[in-house]
Amino acid sequence: MSDPGVMLGVMPRTARFEGLDELLEKQFAVVSRAQLLGLGMNDHAVQYRVRAGGPWRGLLPGVYLGVTGEPNLIQKEMAALLYAGTGSVITGPTALLHYSIRSGSDPDTIDVLIPAARQRHDTGFVRLHRTTRLPERFSSLGPLRFALVPRAVADTARQLTGLRDVRDVRAVVADAVQQRRCTISALAAELGSGPVRRSAMFRSVLAEVADGVRSTAEGDLRRLIKTARLPMPLFNPSLYDGDTFIAKPDGWWPDAGVAAEVDSREWHLLPADWEYTMARHDRMAAAGIILLHFPPRQIRREPAKVAQMIRGALERGRMRPRLPIRTVRAEDERPVSQPVGQSVDECDVIPNRMGGM
Repeated sequence: MSDPGVMLGVMPRTARFEGLDELLEKQFAVVSRAQLLGLGMNDHAVQYRVRAGGPWRGLLPGVYLGVTGEPNLIQKEMAALLYAGTGSVITGPTALLHYSIRSGSDPDTIDVLIPAARQRHDTGFVRLHRTTRLPERFSSLGPLRFALVPRAVADTARQLTGLRDVRDVRAVVADAVQQRRCTISALAAELGSGPVRRSAMFRSVLAEVADGVRSTAEGDLRRLIKTARLPMPLFNPSLYDGDTFIAKPDGWWPDAGVAAEVDSREWHLLPADWEYTMARHDRMAAAGIILLHFPPRQIRREPAKVAQMIRGALERGRMRPRLPIRTVRAEDERPVSQPVGQSVDECDVIPNRMGGM
């Protein structure tokens, strides 16, 4: 005789499906309907688990969280890839988080690259981007797939264009380069191979970074200098007295021996930070360098005053003999290899074979 509970449509609490526990463990407790059907579970069994008060919950259409509580970021990323389908790759600000690159964008929205021909729509916390340039290589964290840094930066920059200030785009590009997560040439290659639409701001910022600009505030200073028609300095060069390193100022006019520093309070919160900055400034002063200090707020709010100070310092500096300081441009320095964030190892890059989920 049949079990009356089954006849009434109630799943036994002890029902088990071979391979389900292993799949949930592998995929951070996230699973798709297609995967469940592949394990022999029918839709009735799925709905029993995601019922009100049940042990599971739906995250996206056809994607479920196999534990109680709110999903964390990794579980949302897993759900996004399962929903997006085979070969999909996470890009944009969410990918940058795993490389410890600041994006200034909403981390609750996960951007996913999918093949151009795939018919699927944005939903919930997932934003899909159809592309004919699906990455052939990517970084992985278990079953999660992330676009490499140049693609993730480029996609983020295009996304910010038209929505945010150029300073946000500059912050993303400068942070990626400053942390040695990728090279300027790699970003330039991504710019060249990507779509022209919404790339103008990215192109402009990349030119700034190629000149040595390494922060948003330095970018503001560069724009001020250009607008005031002042001579453009070298950004972030290394200065030497013979073979002895002096400092690496934000801006440097070698013919006048003038350096400009963009001083932000956030870098001077600890006594050690302040002492390091003062020692650096003392070395520049001892070498005869005329040193100017500008808070980021002053650059934005008092551009005429800042320009006047720079102009006066350049005039004074050029009235004396040129300082015997050796200058090494930022772009001429040897790159220092540095691993990506702990959650994603860029050395563990595998080809995207459009397989898997």
